[in-house]
Amino acid sequence: MFIDEVTIYVKAGKGGNGAATFRREKYEPAGGPDGGDGGKGGDIVFVADNNVRTLLDVKYNRKYYAKDGEKGMRKNMTGKSGENTVIRVPVGTLITDTDRNKLICDLNKDQMSFTVCEGGRGGRGNTRFATPTRQAPEFSEAGMEGEEKNLRLELKLLADVGIIGMPSVGKSTLISVITSAKPKIADYHFTTLVPNLGVVRLNDETQFVVADIPGLIEGASEGAGLGHAFLRHIERTKLLVHMIDASELEGRDAVKDFDTINNELAKYNPRLYERHQICVMNKTDLCTTDEQIKRAEEIEAAIKEKGYEVLKISAATNKGTDILVKRCAELLSKLPDTVIMPEAEEYAVYEHAEDERFTVRKEGNIYYVEGAWATKLVNSINIYNTESLRYFQRQLREKNVIEELEKAGIQEEDLVVIDDFEFEYFR
Repeated sequence: MFIDEVTIYVKAGKGGNGAATFRREKYEPAGGPDGGDGGKGGDIVFVADNNVRTLLDVKYNRKYYAKDGEKGMRKNMTGKSGENTVIRVPVGTLITDTDRNKLICDLNKDQMSFTVCEGGRGGRGNTRFATPTRQAPEFSEAGMEGEEKNLRLELKLLADVGIIGMPSVGKSTLISVITSAKPKIADYHFTTLVPNLGVVRLNDETQFVVADIPGLIEGASEGAGLGHAFLRHIERTKLLVHMIDASELEGRDAVKDFDTINNELAKYNPRLYERHQICVMNKTDLCTTDEQIKRAEEIEAAIKEKGYEVLKISAATNKGTDILVKRCAELLSKLPDTVIMPEAEEYAVYEHAEDERFTVRKEGNIYYVEGAWATKLVNSINIYNTESLRYFQRQLREKNVIEELEKAGIQEEDLVVIDDFEFEYFR
């Protein structure tokens, strides 16, 4: 089964909590804090792999989680970091953050990897909070949550040359002749249900990949036929070979077919219409009468008038295919590479900085402080320890939480709720 698009949810591991412990050894009953830091949460990593052909495996597992980091331990021992979750996908997979509607990664090389979600940082142990004036902190820090994202994975085949054209013009026959690919070939429309890939080898130094793109008809850009599902696979190609039926034995107008397909390319993606393109008149061996030969000449003239190079072949008899292959190799050596992601900053791994944003919400006389940073703070304190509570109060003032509460109209003895922690407000 050829699966080339899928949506999934991924979440990196949470960082382990820091430890709040003290050294208790013989002859050292008050040895001081020795709580270690929590381990980092595991990352979500995508790797492009030539041995993976479709997104089928990903389709049947729509949610991926990385391991959490382990909590810190006594004797200043750091918790073990969580294991990364590695997802292998075909070369040519694009990854889009659907919540932000932003393309974040193009895995276009074998074994290329990209960290899509970073694991949370481990919380600091109480050793980190020791100061000359606070020598025995009884609190530690909670680990940060790992990043989470909703992603769309989209496979766009890596081919140098894309063969396009109406159904039954001979695309599959051509790719079977010039490469070792063995597509299904028959004399009815939509014989080809998935794109076919083949490698053309002229010599040891010159070879290129060809893709046969099926199902293009009028309305393909809007979902008609099979074209909408496969138009994406020619977005990477450097050169388009536009095949038409020179014999017109099926009663279609070859020039009109040529214009129809190009109109669909322009509607789907204007850059595809601008891609370098040569026209290949196939089935010339069936043009035997004077009338057919004259019509073929008219077709050639009409397309040349549009500014396109025209080659005549017969894929069934192998006539002219060697000239076509050599011409493709010549053009490929001159044409620039196709870039899906032009902006370099798109490749940057997200910085996993601590998000200190929060909101204050009032319901009656209760004030709710909401935000990842605030939740992490209340999980870090020891409510039974005076020093820990003082640290909590200082953080609320330094991060402007108190200021925002006062702006919201909080009064003495009003209740403040952060996560599951409740306390009364006093000036």
